[in-house]
Amino acid sequence: MKHKRGQQYEEKGEAGSRPGREHETKRAPFEVSKVNEAGSFEGYASLFDREDLGHDLVERGAFTRSLEKRRASGVRMLFQHDPADPIGVWEIIREDDKGLYVKGHLTLEVARAREVHALMKAGALDGLSIGFHTVKAVKNRSTGTRHLVEIDLWEISVVTFPMQPEARVSLVKAARHPTERELEYRLTRNIRLSRQQARALIAGGYKAAFAGRDARTSAADLFGLARDLREAGRHFIH
Repeated sequence: MKHKRGQQYEEKGEAGSRPGREHETKRAPFEVSKVNEAGSFEGYASLFDREDLGHDLVERGAFTRSLEKRRASGVRMLFQHDPADPIGVWEIIREDDKGLYVKGHLTLEVARAREVHALMKAGALDGLSIGFHTVKAVKNRSTGTRHLVEIDLWEISVVTFPMQPEARVSLVKAARHPTERELEYRLTRNIRLSRQQARALIAGGYKAAFAGRDARTSAADLFGLARDLREAGRHFIH
């Protein structure tokens, strides 16, 4: 792993996979492709070297040891990280230059899997999310980014929203709502609101964000904002 000169790093690690260790999830908008009638699909469950909204970055090779130990057959396919909702099996899980490539098969005899299959084909469901334990992480104290060096992969879920904006069919961690900080980040970056408008929108809603504008301008803002929020919502995982 290459570290830039002048930056301070703090290393943290845990040996083994002990019960009670915090279970984490991380979503990447998964690049779904080739969803066929039989229920097979493929994509990326994680992308390497890309910081997500939770300020985590998965290093290349982070999955190697876990996959050697567990293999694809030992990683569960769930819906929305619910252990009571298995929907299929993973046939291939491997690391490549881009990230964690996966190929799986939905068990269409299961009602939930049929629903997921239909939503995937319609383009309404296109997120994958990894469920894991952190074995070793290095935190850059200058930037606050946590570099995940080794993780123990337990499950990969089909989910609704992504954390890594560039991936697709994948922390809104642990199926939570975005924090105010994450929401402000998306409102300013994706929708181009000022920080003042974004904070006012979070704190007091639309009227607070656009107070003082005339009715015609506000109406245009409202329709444009609604459209942009629908689009930006696709980027929340996390």
